[in-house]
Amino acid sequence: MAKTVTTRYDVAEHLRTPEEMAAYLEACLEDANGDAAFIAKALGDIARAKGMSQVARDAGLSRESLYKALSGDRTPGFDTILKVIAALGLKLHALPARDSVRGPALHSS
Repeated sequence: MAKTVTTRYDVAEHLRTPEEMAAYLEACLEDANGDAAFIAKALGDIARAKGMSQVARDAGLSRESLYKALSGDRTPGFDTILKVIAALGLKLHALPARDSVRGPALHSS
């Protein structure tokens, strides 16, 4: 009987285009439930797909500090997140949450 060999799945191997990277980050943002370390890990996956050394240079960070910041074991500062997003060639933008789209609040005196 043949032995089944398994290898660890690495999403970074499947993020080839900027569109795939943006779609992956968007999906992770949807699933994060406020977990900033989860988002940092997703950015780390994208950075590995692009090349961590180049992303570190473009973000103005050391490669080691970038690995630590995007490991998912800690929550990096927002300034680091913004630098990494820019270095990845991605943009952040905001939309109203689906359940918070309401008209103006009425106040009575």
